[in-house]
Amino acid sequence: MKSGSSPQEVQEVSDRLSELGYMVNPIFGVEKTVIGAVGGPELDKIEAADQLKAYTGVEDVIFITKPYKFVARESRKANTVIEVGEVKIGGPEVVMMAGPCTVESEEQLFKTAEAVAASGAKVLRGGAYKPSTSPYSFHGMGVAGLELLREAARRFHLKIVTEVMHVRKVDEVAEYADILQIGTRNMQNYEILREVGQLRKPVMLKRGMTAKLEEFLLAAEYIASGGNENILLCERGIRTFEPYTRNTLDLSAVPALRSLTHLPVVVDPSQGTGRRELVPPMCKAAVAVGADGLLVEVHPNPDHAIKDGAQSITISAFQEMMPELRAIAGAIGRSMQSDASPVG
Repeated sequence: MKSGSSPQEVQEVSDRLSELGYMVNPIFGVEKTVIGAVGGPELDKIEAADQLKAYTGVEDVIFITKPYKFVARESRKANTVIEVGEVKIGGPEVVMMAGPCTVESEEQLFKTAEAVAASGAKVLRGGAYKPSTSPYSFHGMGVAGLELLREAARRFHLKIVTEVMHVRKVDEVAEYADILQIGTRNMQNYEILREVGQLRKPVMLKRGMTAKLEEFLLAAEYIASGGNENILLCERGIRTFEPYTRNTLDLSAVPALRSLTHLPVVVDPSQGTGRRELVPPMCKAAVAVGADGLLVEVHPNPDHAIKDGAQSITISAFQEMMPELRAIAGAIGRSMQSDASPVG
């Protein structure tokens, strides 16, 4: 629809699409409204498009042949920029998201949050609920962890990204988090995807460890079809036959996704490699190939971390890495914040 099209004009087009046999899903953006129409008789699409172009509020009618419609590059000419307060992900700036894999204590979290904020991170990562292969492993602090994340974010002027693992926990996590993370194990949990699709809060969707790009984008489509297009796609490595790394970080997915979708792409080199010495070089490579953000695990004492210490970098390593990332971002015409707001 054209910018400034009225609700009545949107309704008229939606009604006509329904009459033509389409399932209709309007998505109301800040500047424009897009009316998604799925289904309908294939032979009548050209004639339907001609009819719809005659409506006053219609700017254009676009055919999308891919199985994912709302997240396809064809549905939107410009890249989507996700606004999380004053933080914008998908624009010129590469956004750093950093923090511990798991919230263990107030001291551990606050020390990490203060350090990453001072070095230029905009978003604090940390797990209050943690998935684990073993039922006997630590599964997070729960609500107490969410409360610590909220307080650390307030004190150090950061936004929060944390994982939601169950459909019944969506509202609870959304109360504290600025970005809800859907982990690799839940990429095809369609109930939870539908549930976060009803929110208007940003969602970070991690690629499944064996997912093809089309499957990844179809999972994002579940969220978008519910009306929530505030989606970040996160490449976090895929499972291959190589045992040296925890996963194989597929950096070719970044430019591939940029050509297939308008959504921002984030890279998690911590999960993607499982080895802390590989995290800084893979961060640099991710920025170079066009990632819109990085998701990095940082811990004050990784060797004594409760979870995933082997893939967490130290605070000093994070501080040393940030100037190098800024240099690479500048070399490709992008930026990266040098430091955060004063702590208060």
